[in-house]
Order: sequence, then C-alpha cells, then structure tokens
Amino acid sequence: MAKYVAAIDQGTTSTRFMVFDHSGKVVGYDQKEHEQIYPKPGWVEHDPIEIWQATQDVIKGALDKLKIDVKEIAAVGITNQRETTVVWEKATGKPVFNAIVWQDTRTDQICNELAKDGGQDRFRTKVGLPLATYFSGMKAKWILDNHPELKEKAEKGEILFGNIDTWVIWNLTGGPRGGVHVTDVTNASRTFMMNLETLDWDPEMLAILGIPRAMLPEIKASSQVYGYCKGGALDGIPVAGDLGDQQAALFGQTCYSPGEAKNTYGTGCFMLLNTGNKPIQSKNGLLTTLGYKIGNEPAVYALEGSIAITGALVQWMRDNLKMIEKSSDIEMLANSVEDSGGIYFVPAFSGLFAPYWKSDARGAIVGLTRYINGGHLARAVLEATAYQTAEVLEAMNKDSGVDLTALKVDGGMVFNETLMQFQADILGVPVIRPTVAETTALGAAYAAGLAVGFWEKVEDLRVNWGKDKEWLPKMDPETRAKLYKGWKKAVTRTFDWVEN
Repeated sequence: MAKYVAAIDQGTTSTRFMVFDHSGKVVGYDQKEHEQIYPKPGWVEHDPIEIWQATQDVIKGALDKLKIDVKEIAAVGITNQRETTVVWEKATGKPVFNAIVWQDTRTDQICNELAKDGGQDRFRTKVGLPLATYFSGMKAKWILDNHPELKEKAEKGEILFGNIDTWVIWNLTGGPRGGVHVTDVTNASRTFMMNLETLDWDPEMLAILGIPRAMLPEIKASSQVYGYCKGGALDGIPVAGDLGDQQAALFGQTCYSPGEAKNTYGTGCFMLLNTGNKPIQSKNGLLTTLGYKIGNEPAVYALEGSIAITGALVQWMRDNLKMIEKSSDIEMLANSVEDSGGIYFVPAFSGLFAPYWKSDARGAIVGLTRYINGGHLARAVLEATAYQTAEVLEAMNKDSGVDLTALKVDGGMVFNETLMQFQADILGVPVIRPTVAETTALGAAYAAGLAVGFWEKVEDLRVNWGKDKEWLPKMDPETRAKLYKGWKKAVTRTFDWVEN
C-alpha cells in the first residue's frame, strides 16, 4: 500500500527531492545546488547534465535518509524553473548547448526585431505574453539561428527542445532508451509558442520563430500518468505530475477558486491569481498564463506578475559584495537600523519584468548620502522585494477588478520576519504563511497523487492547508503612500540604460 507521494523540484539554483505523506506533510528531502554560469554580461546558463546528475543524487540521498521501500511511493511529480531552455540530441541525450536560463537577456535583438511590426504586445491575445527575453521560444530560436547545422536535425526530430521539466521527465523515463518527450500546459504556456485557447502549439508562432514542430514535446495535462521511471532509485514509479514552479505553488497553496492568489519568494518573485476557466487579457503588464489542468477537466487560467530579482539580490549581497556570510544573515543586518535611510535599490539586473517589461533597464541604488551604511543597504534590499510585489498587486487589482484581501506567501524568503512585516505594511493587507512553506514541491506532489488516485479530488486537498503565521499591516496610509511614491520615482531612474 502506497503511503507517500514524491516531487522533484528543479529550481534556478538547486534541485530538491521531497517526499510527502497523505496529509501533505514533508517526511523527508534532500537538496543540492548547481553552478550558475555567466559567459557574458546578461547571459545566464546552466549545465543540463549537472542538473540531471543532481536530480539523481537528491532522489538517492532522500531515499537513503528515509529508509523507506520505494514501492511505498505512489507517484512522482515534477516542478521546475520555467522558461529555461534545453536542446539535446535524441539518440545520445547530449545537450547541444548549455541550458539558457530564464533570466538570460541575449535574445533582446530577436524581441526588438519581432516588435518592429506591431509592438511588444503583438502576440499577446494569442499567447498571453509580451515580447520579452524571458520566454523559451526566443531562446530556442537563438540556438537554431546561431547553430544553423542544427536546423535540419530539428526538422527530423533528431534534436529535442524542452523546458527543464521536459528534460527531467525524458531522462527519468529512459532518456535515449525511449524517454517520453512531453510537457504540460503550464510550461508550454511559457514558451511563446502555445495558443491559449487550443492548448496546442500554434502554427503561426512556430513559423515566425522558425521552430520545427518535430523538435517540440507533446503538451499534456498537469496531472496524468506520462510514463514510468526506468532504472535509477525510482525504477517503475509512475511520473504523473508536471507544473512550472509558480503554478505548482498556486496548486500547493490550494488556490482553486477564482480570485485566490499566492506570492512565491524565491530567486525571483511570482504572484499568481486564479481567474477560472477563461483567460483574462491583461491591460496592466501582467502575463496571461495557464494555472493548471487536472486530467480531462477544463484548464484553469491565471494572471501572473513576474519579478526577476528578489532572493537573487540577497545572494548578490552575499556572493558579490561579501557583506553577509549566508543569506539568512541579511535580516540581522537590516535590523541594525530603523529604516532604509531614504535609499531605494531597484534590482533591474536583467531588465524589469512585470509590470514594465523593459529589457533595457539596469539596476540602481538611489538616494545615497554619507549617512548610509551596510544596514540601510540590507534593508533596501529586502524592501525592494516588497515594493516590486506591491506594483504587481496593484496591476492585478486593476486587471481582475477584485481587490485582494489577503496574500498567501511561500518560498525561502517567507521566514524573513522583517520582510514579511514590511510586505504587509506596504500592501495594506494581511500576509499569511502556511504550515508547509515548500508549496512548490507540494503542488507537484498533489498533481501526481491525484493522477494515480492517492487523493481523490482537488477539493480534498484544501483540508491539508494550515496557517502558520499571519502579519497584519501596522503602517499608516500616509507613510505607505509616501514610501511607495519614492519607489515609483526610483524605478524610472533605471529606464533606457542599455543603448543598442
């Protein structure tokens, strides 16, 4: 009798394998970081082979620690950093190029060319997205454009394309020995190639980007059995869930009704609002995306506000400036002062995402005086995350016509009490952390468990959600408005920095 469901959470900086019981509690996990490769300014890459090796390592690591029989695991789900693009040889499983990470800006020329005829929102009604370096279709186009010898192989299906979910599932299910080449609707909706209405690859988008259909995975539901693990520690276990990380967090946070929203604080920050079974086109710089699709049920759509740099800014202080030893030290440093001393830090390291979509913006610290010390800088780093979230929430309220009454939060930064209090203050609504903060992996586990009958229906999962802590706003409206106005002014200082 199966007692557990597992999830592989392949993120931007690390890979985790987590095992959950029927009540959604974590019973064991293992985690491993992988290298961030920066070949040129604005370029960010990962080694897909290293990621696959790390995936195998953490699966084995967690199972060794837990000492459970693998047959007690009902299914495994996958959740992944989205838009990160892998192209590999079908016969050998060898990547033809490093994975191009979602933060990478090398495709700005491609985006600018495509925007000349019809502007940045030229394809928005079809794919729900603005023309931006963020999405994986442009990255695949860049690889094919810069390696013309691959085009013929792509047309024959000899080389394959996928976001990281596709790469991991293909390897889990046998790789060159008959690996299943699939993705789910949530990941496909981040490629710039899937039609929001048909939930299939759009022939016009493929023609415009020059991407042969033969290299693309088959688009499936987020919860269904795709295949079975072949070899390795999970041999024979069904692979039955697949969700991009932010959609997985929406699912894990049990945001199953239209109007329910969550914000995940990771390398970047991502707020998603469930909008039901119809896509809502954003007029305020948000993305229209797939929330999830369970088996044969109708797809659920979402509005998303994507922020590129939040937790990554703390890592930058740690690794580049050496101001802190570990990421969690930032809270103590920030608490050594009462406020940010009037400075703002706009972390447009790879341009600005929602709601601006300006790839030519670059980071800035404004308002500096001799008074400023490391504590003020640390506080400004944390506040940057909260301000960016406030801008996204403002856009969401405008698009949906619904004022959010509370924000469910998850991800690594939600244990930073200073940040969470400031977030509640600047939003003017309560911020709620659930008992299981790792909702991304939980969402993938839920999807996999539903597919094999470990849980019967979506609504059954609501009982697993519990509140761990709630922060209530304490700031007066006048101070809130003044600080937010200063942030807006600071953001404008980062525009148009890069000149093509």
